Amino acid sequence: MLYLEDIKVGDRFISREYEMTLEEIKQFAQAYDPQVFHLDEDQAKNHPIFQGLAASGWHTAAVTMRLWTECFPVANGLVGSESSLRWPRPTRPGDLLHVEVEITAIAPSKSKTDRAIVTYVTQALNQHGDVLFISTTKIIVFKKEPLAG
Repeated sequence: MLYLEDIKVGDRFISREYEMTLEEIKQFAQAYDPQVFHLDEDQAKNHPIFQGLAASGWHTAAVTMRLWTECFPVANGLVGSESSLRWPRPTRPGDLLHVEVEITAIAPSKSKTDRAIVTYVTQALNQHGDVLFISTTKIIVFKKEPLAG
């Protein structure tokens, strides 16, 4: 587990790969984002933006969250305070996603000396290096607890 003392600006974390299968894309869309371009390959071909079946952006975000938690194991969890998201390209069936995280800022709390707000940029990329998802997120990271004497 990582504590505030374990990280610095410029640190990078890279996840394992995760395959976005057609079946999983359709299951997620059916449950959470039932739009035709996430569910029907034939109708999706004619979509003016996607021009083919695409995973829900929220599905890509959920997989990114899973990969974050595996490659960036912050003590007490990834407790977010703010995030901005973009989906520059669609995620397609068969894409192999991996996540790259870079710490961009650390701002110690002025009122609570046991923590800081850590800002990081996350990119989810496919097997071709295309950025499918990008976010800038702020989380609360705690210092290590003092050793009991």
